[in-house]
Amino acid sequence: MLQLRNSQGPRGRRAIGRTLLATALLTVVAAVPAAAAAPQAPVAAAPVRSDAGTPAFQQVAHFYAAYIDAVTAEGGGKLATALRTFYLTPHLRTQLKTWEERNHADGVLRAQNTPLAFRITSGDSGAGHTWSKVRLTWSNGKHPTYSYLTVRSDLQTGKISGIGK
Repeated sequence: MLQLRNSQGPRGRRAIGRTLLATALLTVVAAVPAAAAAPQAPVAAAPVRSDAGTPAFQQVAHFYAAYIDAVTAEGGGKLATALRTFYLTPHLRTQLKTWEERNHADGVLRAQNTPLAFRITSGDSGAGHTWSKVRLTWSNGKHPTYSYLTVRSDLQTGKISGIGK
């Protein structure tokens, strides 16, 4: 499972850029010592199944992290639109527009508000698609409120092609 949390209050594009830069630097810093300390002789490892590294799963995580930051930021509407254009298929963008006109809410989040946090869990794959479960956190405290979305991604393109409950 991959769990990310958006910030409280507006952050803007610079903060998103800083977050992405910090993530890239941490990845490089963690990879260099691991490669240098790797044993020379092959070591048998226990098989591990992890979908967290699949490109489609990562695309969903990256999209929701950036999108929530964009809609939270003051004046982030252009960035949110650009993120939709980059991460979502044209057909899904058309479906979301229809859904949003009918429900007067954000189709990506399926809500009128912005969640406090989210978690992405990878799911099954088949027929050229993979599914992820997105848990949106709407309140803090002893008994937080959650909503769940199922997100479909195309394995070939990595683009998100469906969002539903």
